[in-house]
Amino acid sequence: MSNGDGEMEERGMEQGEEQGMGGGERRGGRREGGRGERGGVHIKPSYFLPKPVKVGDEVEVKIEAVGAKGDGIAKKDNFVIFVKGAKEGDTVKVRITEVKARSATGEVIA
Repeated sequence: MSNGDGEMEERGMEQGEEQGMGGGERRGGRREGGRGERGGVHIKPSYFLPKPVKVGDEVEVKIEAVGAKGDGIAKKDNFVIFVKGAKEGDTVKVRITEVKARSATGEVIA
């Protein structure tokens, strides 16, 4: 590896430093911000599953809790429905006004 005076070893280190390989710098294999290998955003498969409600549906639900903004929180087939003006423990009939990937919003109709 060397010619006796260490010249090749020094030269090899210099080349490594010039290429940015020194200093313990880590390259590749690291994911940042929840992105996959190709830079795309990872989306859970549940995002694509059919929702148990759609806009305009009328469903009867029991309010299980109250959210930070004061909306009642109910579930239909483990799908969260936020109900404006409902209180915990109420059983109400709700008209769905908006459906998102992981939740829906509804208003009390009875």
